Amino acid sequence: MYISTVDTSIFSAIFSTVTTTASDSFSNPAIVAQSAVRRLPRWVLLSFCLAYVLPGFVGRTPWKADDMEAFGFMLHLAQALGPETVSWLKPTLLGQTDPNAALLPFWLGAWAIQLISPFGIPLDLAARLPFMGLLSLTLVATWYGVYALARTPAAQPVTFAFGGEARPADYARAIADGGLLALLACLGLARLSHEATPALAQLSFSTLLFFALANLPRKRTGAWISAAVAIVGLALSGAPALAMILGVGGSVLMALDNHKPSSLRARSVDVAWVLLICLATAALVSALGLWRWRVAYSHVFEIKSMTRLMMWFTWPAWPLAIWTLWRWRYQLRPLAANPHLALPLWFAAVAICTTWLSGLSDRALLLSLPALATLAAFALPTLRRSFSAFVDWFTLVFFSAGALIIWVVWTSMQTGLPAQPAVNVARLAPGFTPDFSALALGCALLASLVWASLVKWRAGRHRSAIWKSMALPAGGAILCWLLVMTLWLPLLDFARSYEPLVLKVRSLMDDTACVQYHGLTRAQGAAFEFHGKLKLLPVVTKTEELKSRPIACDWLIVDTQALGTLKKEVDLTAWQLHATVRRPSDNNEDIVLYKRTPQTPAKL
Repeated sequence: MYISTVDTSIFSAIFSTVTTTASDSFSNPAIVAQSAVRRLPRWVLLSFCLAYVLPGFVGRTPWKADDMEAFGFMLHLAQALGPETVSWLKPTLLGQTDPNAALLPFWLGAWAIQLISPFGIPLDLAARLPFMGLLSLTLVATWYGVYALARTPAAQPVTFAFGGEARPADYARAIADGGLLALLACLGLARLSHEATPALAQLSFSTLLFFALANLPRKRTGAWISAAVAIVGLALSGAPALAMILGVGGSVLMALDNHKPSSLRARSVDVAWVLLICLATAALVSALGLWRWRVAYSHVFEIKSMTRLMMWFTWPAWPLAIWTLWRWRYQLRPLAANPHLALPLWFAAVAICTTWLSGLSDRALLLSLPALATLAAFALPTLRRSFSAFVDWFTLVFFSAGALIIWVVWTSMQTGLPAQPAVNVARLAPGFTPDFSALALGCALLASLVWASLVKWRAGRHRSAIWKSMALPAGGAILCWLLVMTLWLPLLDFARSYEPLVLKVRSLMDDTACVQYHGLTRAQGAAFEFHGKLKLLPVVTKTEELKSRPIACDWLIVDTQALGTLKKEVDLTAWQLHATVRRPSDNNEDIVLYKRTPQTPAKL
């Protein structure tokens, strides 16, 4: 049986293992010495989190399509585009309400615009500031949630006969460090957690609910308050049914644990409190008309697609989570008595089922990552040396190769050497002009040096720590994300932003304040309003012309996907085709620009 320490003497290790009872050996695979739970320096952990949170929020424009669409709702609520009256309970964009009925994320962005933009902060950056806080809350809630679960009696390591086992608080802290590193390493977290969309708000509030339920036995008052904020926040972020299911089911699982120090009556009060919050939230959601059911049964049998999404999106947490379920399998039978397994399993299962039933949405699967990272953390004290070495070498090769590719492409764009990467970029993003930033280069060089130091530390001889196997995966994920968001940021802005398309269309118009539109998506409409500084009005249809509706604009923009309905609904004799503009990095997204014919001047 593997002992997670290198400093404990052979004599102590042998006798501690031999004198462990057979039942403990089978039911609890965590055999951890005090030397294996040494503290990860707080400044290192905080630096990791800071290097992960800031890139992706700072220095870029809103991206297509959900990021731009959410920003458009925030702008309208903040009345940043004009003094028109808007409804905070039913925000609209291009005359359409949000299909996901997410209010709170739009409120947060709009309030930030109103409070911060007067100080000279760009509107899009101001709207993203609350979401930086939400991502930070996700990381903090994950750490403290894992810590609380690791402090439960069932999660504690085996007691040695002659002492020397890990102390409860130190063991829980080491497990929590590993859980947070596992979350940072997840590939699917990077892009979606840096977009100012309802998906990030749902992730943050669901993680806060996870933290609250994990802390019910230890800090009841704080857990109650956190649960109330989490359930209401999750419901107002577009997932009311998910909030009810996670809250009620999770509280019941935590109450079934008979090993808790709290009495049965206290545990019943906890469940009643969560149920009361859910009922009050359900009444609020019903009054606001926010219930939405988005079940897509057609995707239920797409097992291959679901498996492929799970494998890359949740890597590297999922193989470690499976290892945890195998090594702790004897505790799966009395599952309710083992909240360190039951609670993350519940959250992961609900999120995965939601993904499966909502059209294989990666945004729904995002909510499973903190729970899977928690399960992955409890695999760390049971890993064999060979498996830990495999994780290290695979991570080293994978992320080092990824970082090298990023550097080679950037060098090619700046110098032309080697030539082929620059040619590929020019083909994929025609019209893109590389831009040099000394600040971005400095950050990228610093991150690369830190990665080299981390690899040197991991390859050297040092005292064992159970979180060490997650150091390289987390560091590699942060490295590649930071390199992409510094060296490649101008290219990504050009490829994923609507700004090049809007500015090109705007250059073909005269100095006009408004245009009419037909068939634009909400994201496209928000882009024309923000980047083009245009007021969009719906095109006048044939029916409306008979009612003598006034016409306000001389220009009409139409998405090519809506040209078929345009001919049926609009009198095109009043319009003349002026140009067709393609988004540079997308062959399937064109905007057709029409100009009013001279014989039909606009009515004022």
